[in-house]
Amino acid sequence: MKAVIMAGGFGTRIQPLTTSTPKPMLDVVNVPMMEHILNKVKKAGIKDIVILLYFKPEVIKDYFGNGEKWGVNIEYVLPDDDYGTAGAVGCARELLDEDFIIISGDLVTDFDLNEILEFHKTKKSLLTITLTPVENPLQFGVVITDKNDKIIKFLEKPSWGEVFSDTINTGIYVLDKSILEYIPKNANFDFSKDLFPKLMAENIDLWGCNVKGYWRDVGNPDSYLEVHKDILKDKMNLDIDYKQKKFENGILLYKNEIPEAINVIGKVVLDENVNIKQNVILKNCAIGKNCIIENDSVIEDSVIWQNVIIDKNAQIRNSVICNETKIGKNFKITKGAIIAENCKIEDNVEIIKNVTIWADKVIEKGAIVSQNIVVRESYRANIFNKGSVVGGVNVELTSDMADKIAEAFGSIFPEKSKIYISRDYHHASRMIKRFIAGGLMAVGIEIIDLKAVPANVMRHILLNDEEAVGGIHIRQSILNPEKTEITLYTSDAMHIDSKISDSIQRIYFRENFRRVDFKDIGDIKEFNNPIELYKQNIEKLLDKSSFKGLNIAVDLMYGMTSEVYPALLNNLGIKNIVLNAYASETKLLEIKKEFEDSKRTLSNIVNSLNLDFGILIYPNGEKIHFVDEDVSDIEMLLIVLKLLDNKKVFLPSWGPDILDEELNVEISRGKLMGKTKNELKEFDLIANIEGGYAFSEFGINRDAIFASFKIMELLLKQNKTLNELKKELPKFYYEHIEINTPSDKKGLLMRKFLESGEKYEHNDGIKIYEDTKDWVLMIPDDYDDKVHLYIQAINSVKGLVLKDKYISKITDWINE
Repeated sequence: MKAVIMAGGFGTRIQPLTTSTPKPMLDVVNVPMMEHILNKVKKAGIKDIVILLYFKPEVIKDYFGNGEKWGVNIEYVLPDDDYGTAGAVGCARELLDEDFIIISGDLVTDFDLNEILEFHKTKKSLLTITLTPVENPLQFGVVITDKNDKIIKFLEKPSWGEVFSDTINTGIYVLDKSILEYIPKNANFDFSKDLFPKLMAENIDLWGCNVKGYWRDVGNPDSYLEVHKDILKDKMNLDIDYKQKKFENGILLYKNEIPEAINVIGKVVLDENVNIKQNVILKNCAIGKNCIIENDSVIEDSVIWQNVIIDKNAQIRNSVICNETKIGKNFKITKGAIIAENCKIEDNVEIIKNVTIWADKVIEKGAIVSQNIVVRESYRANIFNKGSVVGGVNVELTSDMADKIAEAFGSIFPEKSKIYISRDYHHASRMIKRFIAGGLMAVGIEIIDLKAVPANVMRHILLNDEEAVGGIHIRQSILNPEKTEITLYTSDAMHIDSKISDSIQRIYFRENFRRVDFKDIGDIKEFNNPIELYKQNIEKLLDKSSFKGLNIAVDLMYGMTSEVYPALLNNLGIKNIVLNAYASETKLLEIKKEFEDSKRTLSNIVNSLNLDFGILIYPNGEKIHFVDEDVSDIEMLLIVLKLLDNKKVFLPSWGPDILDEELNVEISRGKLMGKTKNELKEFDLIANIEGGYAFSEFGINRDAIFASFKIMELLLKQNKTLNELKKELPKFYYEHIEINTPSDKKGLLMRKFLESGEKYEHNDGIKIYEDTKDWVLMIPDDYDDKVHLYIQAINSVKGLVLKDKYISKITDWINE
């Protein structure tokens, strides 16, 4: 058996710790992470080791050499390009003439590798994947096995909506050498995305070895610090070849000699030549070579690298201090900090919140630090929320951030590409849009500026421009009006998917923006009257005579559709009463309350004046609500489905199916994000349960304006009121519930939920069937600490029983 250690990662998310050090070489209790892995491989009886390099290969080769110091034989492979995980292993095929275990050099674990190797041998496996449960499975591959440990499904780096278990792929594999034949040469090829599906398609069994113990992917500075806390509090078994001395309140692990004056609490690890002065308190910390800590200082829950000098009366808690940093007198960290290499912190500096200080910075005497220096957030896992960046202006969402998002987005397209930009009427959106425009121009993008228009107008024009590569719309959030949204769209006017957002984030975090020559800076062109074009395109598809005699009330809820909707109503000859047809930033801040007030007012107007019905158009122009006494969005969706004849419809996985057998429509359900324009054009209607409708004859994106007129046409053909159509619907139970859930319990809940059902689907979340039409669907929220439960039953009695049953189960699972 040989071992392959993967050591080629860039360590982007863990910057600035990897400024000059590849991630596998970051010290964990004063020993490089990869050295811990190498010792574990040797302990399993494996002495022939292949190390795969890529980023800063010389640092690793200089440290480990040929492996003689560790009693092993090391050979190195440096691919000439980034070939992905499996592709990189394929580059070492000439050295892999027997079965081999693959393990990452940048993780921390106390797994028994012999247990994994014995499992592989017992199963006579060609490929074994090591599995373990984790609190947050989003950054890993989620795996499900049958009762015999054979893998039946896996999904690489899912969103919460795709999670079906908390059991993940640890990246530790054992391979029969014959598997190398399935890895193409000199091609980008990934284990989870490419090799595993290929093997399963050829009916080659993959086996999952569930291992208990400590395993952590050290992905960002926070997790780097947390892994030290776990080790120092004995949450994992890590062999540390140091001398030991017990103190009254702790234990000291030291390399050569014990400093004369030392006060140890918990567990403390000191490397050689550490100089500790009088009255210093060390609690649960690791301190590297040649450090000096002067009198009266406190170091707690922290990691200090090599050659760091800390002057008198420092208070350092919950922090990482990197090599060659010098800290002056009376330094104080209140909450925590990451201070990169070669920084100079002068006297009387205080850090009052969690910050990151990048390499080679000088913090002047007496400074109070409350923000990153330089402000870069490269250790954040994800800046996107379903294709949008959301934050408070000048708080989470700064002008600098907006500029960099635009530069990163523009950099994924060729120079001179065309991108549309637009905004709502809020002054914060106007400010952010100007920084977006500057960022796009800086990377050579040609901008088409629609100025202030509803999002649906911009998306319609973008969809119909075959030359444009994408669009950006800035607006205040409907869900949280104190936040601003920057939403990025593809050339199909769809929200960007996770693949595109990952590409943008890689550029954003590395600041690897395209820099064009001054003569190639992009230009801005204004679009001549986009709203007039939009209205004309709607009117072309509608028969004016079909609206004869219609009399309605409409509430535009202070949105920008006030520039579009009244004119269309009049052009189509619809008698109308229009309310709140003006833009108001103040009203937008109270939109949830305004919605309830508008429903009541509109219902009163419809009933007292005997109108046909009322319509609420949300401010963003993408959502509608019909009013005739009390018609819910779910009921309205079912009514629209009943009004269609011989059509194809796309709904979300949680859409009700209570009427499917009665409808003369073909319904598909699934995830909208990631689908192309051509795929969605196959459907006549794309809808959701919250009042979002897209009729593909006009466009594939939710458009409340066109949808409202199309639904009016369908209603008029029936010669019935909305209430009469509602009464024809069967009585059934449908409810959407949000349950607050700690993020570290989401994966556990999904596994427990899956195990609790006999008949289930897991295409989008997990749907458990209690009966044909009685089901519960659970989907973890992608971003917030909660899960979504969708419950359908043939009557309220069954529905409430299901609701109580699963809320009780979830509560118990959370409290386990």
